[in-house]
Amino acid sequence: MARIKGAVATRKRRKKILKLAKGYWGSKSRHFKMAKQAVMKSGNYAFAGRKARKRDFRRLWITRISAGCRANGMSYSAFMNGLKKAGITLNRKMLSEIAVSDEAAFKSLVEQAKAALA
Repeated sequence: MARIKGAVATRKRRKKILKLAKGYWGSKSRHFKMAKQAVMKSGNYAFAGRKARKRDFRRLWITRISAGCRANGMSYSAFMNGLKKAGITLNRKMLSEIAVSDEAAFKSLVEQAKAALA
């Protein structure tokens, strides 16, 4: 029975890693062993970065909403509580967009939140 050698599969696997490491500095883009380590680590950074981006945007939206609330004489937490009691279900992303681009609409939302709390 003929022996099957793994050269084709090995070359394919190594080329795939080296392609992912293209653009890395120095040996990390040329030597398989170093490229493999760099690709694994960069994959971990990318994974963590995708999670962090969600947190960062939520923090930004909350900061913008809070600034809009303060301009209208209300705290962020009281505003969110008032919206919930008023039955207004807008997410933070949309609320921050309204706070930045349409001050009159945001002011009416603040008034509705105040009315629901009173």
